[in-house]
Amino acid sequence: MSSLNAPGSSGSSATVGKTAAEETYSPQPGTSHMPAWTVGELPEAPRFQWSKLALMLGPGLVMGGAAIGGGEWLTGPLVTARYGGAMLWLATLSVIFQVIYNVEISRYTLYSGEPIFTGKFRIGPHPLFWLGLYLVLDFGSVLPYLASNAAIPAATMILGRIPDTVNNPDHKSLVLGLAIAIFVSVFIPLTIGGKVYNSIKAMMTFKLVFVLGLLVYLAVCYSDMSTWKEICSGFVKFGNVPVMPVEDVNKNGKQDLAEDMNGNGVLDEGEDLNKDGKLDVAEAPHGPIVDNLFVAMSQGRDVAFDWTLVGILASMVAISGNGGLTNTPISSFTRDQGWGMGKYVGAIPSLVGGHEIELSHAGKVFRVTKESMQRWFGWMAHVQREQYLVWLPACFVGLALPSMLSVQFLTRGTVPANKWEAASMTAGGVREAVGPAWGQTFWYLTLFCGLLILATSMAATADGFLRRWVDVFWTASKRLQKWDTRHIGRLYFGVLCAYFALGLTTLILFQNGETLLTTATGMFYNYALGFSCLHTLVVNTTLLPQELRPRLWQRISLVLGAVFFLTIGVLATYSALPNLKAEAQKMFGSKANVAAK
Repeated sequence: MSSLNAPGSSGSSATVGKTAAEETYSPQPGTSHMPAWTVGELPEAPRFQWSKLALMLGPGLVMGGAAIGGGEWLTGPLVTARYGGAMLWLATLSVIFQVIYNVEISRYTLYSGEPIFTGKFRIGPHPLFWLGLYLVLDFGSVLPYLASNAAIPAATMILGRIPDTVNNPDHKSLVLGLAIAIFVSVFIPLTIGGKVYNSIKAMMTFKLVFVLGLLVYLAVCYSDMSTWKEICSGFVKFGNVPVMPVEDVNKNGKQDLAEDMNGNGVLDEGEDLNKDGKLDVAEAPHGPIVDNLFVAMSQGRDVAFDWTLVGILASMVAISGNGGLTNTPISSFTRDQGWGMGKYVGAIPSLVGGHEIELSHAGKVFRVTKESMQRWFGWMAHVQREQYLVWLPACFVGLALPSMLSVQFLTRGTVPANKWEAASMTAGGVREAVGPAWGQTFWYLTLFCGLLILATSMAATADGFLRRWVDVFWTASKRLQKWDTRHIGRLYFGVLCAYFALGLTTLILFQNGETLLTTATGMFYNYALGFSCLHTLVVNTTLLPQELRPRLWQRISLVLGAVFFLTIGVLATYSALPNLKAEAQKMFGSKANVAAK
């Protein structure tokens, strides 16, 4: 086994505490611009008992609740309304790569007591370099797309129909007011309850009970077995892609009056697909269809990929599970739960009720010995058990149940004008299926379910952003290192106010920009998670002792995950830029016209 020394250490140590166990590395691991670790003893890991399963749940439960969010409720059903379960394999890859990533970021925290985001800033060349880069990558978490979207079901319940924010000024004002109210309300659980983590955990527990309870009831009582076969098989239909129908000769994605490519009213070569010598109302019915890349390759066929759906699919990939940098709070929650060396570091307190909670400015690690290695394997098994048995199933259930609604209650091939038209049509389908006695009640419950999912996910996203940067500033800033460890709550609240002001400004500037915010967020999330996979690999293979580093298959998985998310991000950018430009011009152009008048 290795000694106390970290990679790159000279081997000397100095006592900085009251006991010999309170030592620091000299030189410290990573960049010298970050404070040195102290050294303690790794505590015993909890022994797994089915009878005490509820008491052992922690970060996986919290992030499992957060995983049922925008991707699962908005983009997932929008895709399944068109293609059934055929495209869900993309979500499968996303959550599998994410669960491996989650375990790896927790690995660093179990060893050091620090969240992974702080560990990234320990890698050279300098913390300021990573500050600039991650502020760009984390921009998607600043965009309040969840609050903006959560206002739609709230307004729909009030109005009895989807608000027309384009043509009706009253509807536009109502949606904006509700978005602001929802955005303001999500900060309440971030300021009370002792530990912020405890408030988030309670909120996510309620969310899981209500949402899963309602959707499971609908699934059991009103869905068909064929629906579940469609969804479950869709998770493993690897290689399916959306393609242009062969009948759509003018490639506009619509069933036209006639597939008259040049509009001359004459049958030209290639237009009379059914060979009847006439320009038909349509040469053949066509709509959204899929093909399989692997089957096409084996048959030597070309695939006419439908690029118009890349943005929606990329958003589903990006926001399925947690996505982007929103996974990183798992490592912070691991510390706040007191797991591994997080037991000695502390937690982030809330502004109200958390005055006795402290947070150390730097992490604490342990000596690698035969005894500590036995405890280490126990902690790793504990984290893996929770991630694989709680978080991973929550992601699949959280995507399958909302998708069940669209597959069961919408006609296959439905192409809604937007995601909220799909949600409204689905709620209407639920109302009809339940019947006149309770149908209207379940219409409201279905819409409220969407509101609850999006609003609580907004709170989790905000908290994740805040704790990422609060942790980094708390450790890296020389000025903040002079603060009392009991004053971390003040820093958290200060950053919360800045985040609140920025999000509120964004909501006002991007009125009617739900689609723009969601698409832009998906793009940023894919880039951020892809790069974070690679950076986490560097952290765990550089700062951790050799015996604690990830195995070969885990390293390969992180690289494959990075390739997957970065590729999706590039494709989404290529596909979405023209639409994003048009949406931005429409939004800001209309504002400029109003200002000119």
